Amino acid sequence: MTAESVVYYLNRVPESDPNDQTEWLVTALARYSGAELRELLYVAEEPGFFELMRGLFALSDENRAVLQHFLETGHAPSMKAAIDQKGRLTVDHVDVEERVKLLPGIAN
Repeated sequence: MTAESVVYYLNRVPESDPNDQTEWLVTALARYSGAELRELLYVAEEPGFFELMRGLFALSDENRAVLQHFLETGHAPSMKAAIDQKGRLTVDHVDVEERVKLLPGIAN
């Protein structure tokens, strides 16, 4: 650590200072467009959003990459998620016949 950085940290305002937090937030938000911020606000208001995000970030990098690949390559209407009695989440592709059973109004 250099002497300059020590002086910097000794002279920093306490983290509880509202001005410091506001400055940090404005700086972070400046990286996004207005449309992206509105989309983030809209999505963040979904029930359970923050719990879901915490769960995703708690996954190992490998497991998160597998889940991300599955979600990116799949077709959302053809996916089904379930939690078993041991609390394990399974996400699977639903075949066409099963989708018809799930959505009877679409049947021919």
